[in-house]
Amino acid sequence: MPVFSKSFPYGKAPDISTERKRELLLFQKLAEIKFKSLDLLNLAFCHRSYANESQSDVDNNERLEFLGDSVLGLVVADWLFVHLPGSDEGDFSRIKSFVVSEESLAEIAKHLRVDNFILIGKGEEFSGGRNKKALLADCMEAIFGAYFLDSGFKAATDLVQRLLVPVIRTVLDNKHRKDYKTLLQEHVQKRYKTYPRYEVVKRTGPEHDNTFWVKVIVQKKTFGPASGNNKKEGEQAVAKIAYEELVGE
Repeated sequence: MPVFSKSFPYGKAPDISTERKRELLLFQKLAEIKFKSLDLLNLAFCHRSYANESQSDVDNNERLEFLGDSVLGLVVADWLFVHLPGSDEGDFSRIKSFVVSEESLAEIAKHLRVDNFILIGKGEEFSGGRNKKALLADCMEAIFGAYFLDSGFKAATDLVQRLLVPVIRTVLDNKHRKDYKTLLQEHVQKRYKTYPRYEVVKRTGPEHDNTFWVKVIVQKKTFGPASGNNKKEGEQAVAKIAYEELVGE
């Protein structure tokens, strides 16, 4: 059966079947929100891969994602400015960078079961797209953007704060997963006036499940190697080793 689309001011959303309407209502219940336009919410769940494979003219959620990213950043920045009067711009930037990160937003998306509601193409489905952090984080931003358009800035602010302020408090309590690459770079820049240098030592395992072994060089001292499921994770792992040893010293 072809997928029809409904055009409205913010794009062309896939047609909402009776079953899809139940899904969207369930998501609203989980997120404790209520959209005036289910079409707008449905568009927020529409990944590029789904739009590309659709038999009808359907838009994707990337414009909403762009808007939601700005809404998210403003709401978090405003909360930090108001509630942390003793902090400076550097403190705000470090806290905000984690709070609005892919890691943080993907965790929120999983909590709201966004992976169950997102519309993705068959190829993306086959490659495990529903579990990809980047895809989930982007969809979460699209939802923020859609809710801002649908219900206004006050409602969007309430939603963002309800979901993100607990993350902010986790960071303030120093219980979050730290970005050791950033911490190491800041420490090395300040102390040595230089930058850490990362090198992939080797890759092991089958092509679809590689393990990356990475070392980092600070001045003339080498740390690692440490491993990760991809280069980024390997760099984080070895940065943690280097940072803890250097700061310990």
